[in-house]
Amino acid sequence: MNSPLHKILPYVLRPLSWIYGGVTDVRNWLFDHKVFPTEEFDVPVVSIGNITVGGTGKTPHVEYVAGMLSSTFNIAVLSRGYKRKTRGFILANSNSTPDSIGDEPLQIYLKHGSRIKVAVCESRRRGIKELMRQFPETQLILLDDAFQHRYVKPKVNILLMDYNRPIYDDSLLPMGRLRESAHQRNRADMVVVTKCPSGLSPLSYRLISKKLELMPYQKLYFSNYKYGELTPVFPDDRPYHVDLGALTARDTVMLVTGIANPRGFVRYFKSYPFKVVVCHYPDHHDYSRADLEQLKDKFLGLRGERKIIITTEKDAVRLAYNPYFPPVLKQTTYYMPISVRLIPGLDGNDFIGDLVDAVGKS
Repeated sequence: MNSPLHKILPYVLRPLSWIYGGVTDVRNWLFDHKVFPTEEFDVPVVSIGNITVGGTGKTPHVEYVAGMLSSTFNIAVLSRGYKRKTRGFILANSNSTPDSIGDEPLQIYLKHGSRIKVAVCESRRRGIKELMRQFPETQLILLDDAFQHRYVKPKVNILLMDYNRPIYDDSLLPMGRLRESAHQRNRADMVVVTKCPSGLSPLSYRLISKKLELMPYQKLYFSNYKYGELTPVFPDDRPYHVDLGALTARDTVMLVTGIANPRGFVRYFKSYPFKVVVCHYPDHHDYSRADLEQLKDKFLGLRGERKIIITTEKDAVRLAYNPYFPPVLKQTTYYMPISVRLIPGLDGNDFIGDLVDAVGKS
């Protein structure tokens, strides 16, 4: 870390961050002063996003909001469908794949598809109009990852911030991981600090609240993840029954992750006594035949009385639809579902209750 390149890198990246920040600030100024058009819709629109590159938990929070409000509102979720191999407006259905709509929209559809509509469109405005044309009974639209998409003016703007990577300690790209200046958080109506540790102290609440310097109209919330039970990625292939708590130091678990920030996921499993081997890939990774052959060889070469593969929900969606997944691994491959849990804060804010009040029942 003390190499000449490491010492000179900040002097190279900082000016680039200034230029990048200037461009994003000008873009936001043009929206603020109505030089660039912003469209509002009769149906309430809730945007859930961040100003950090990846890893704040957008999809789990979209799932949480959709699940909590589906009995109150007729809900549709709209995403751009990142890394899909199609274009235009597509409504998720039983024949959808990660290639057709993207891994995260498919994950949402598989979890909530019977209760909500899930669609993708690279133009959020066109997507909303098409949803309302096909389903005029829709009462609420959730926009996934749309904090920077200012061509649509949401009724409620929800900003997510990772507890482990607070925006007030970060820098703009490429020096840091911020997509736009941290002061743009003022556009949010609600801010959720995600991935908080259990037992967050009152002092931590106060420090985060103070450093965020939110406006009086903004409300602050805290959340973390609740881990579920191991679920087979290939349930039709007679998977072995595995009790995670029964695994011992003689057993081995290979974690396969293709998400932006796997640290919390890995940390959870390293609290167990079994041996953990991590195979990490970039976010939204499209597993090739070579990737899967390497995973197979690595897994078969591991030692352990019992050996299993555990992956994330998002990776499970991609792996389940991958024609190159080695059959020999199907009986021992599982994913760990997660769900969002809102933590009561010091001010007693009720996230879902406040959101319902902000949206207003149709």
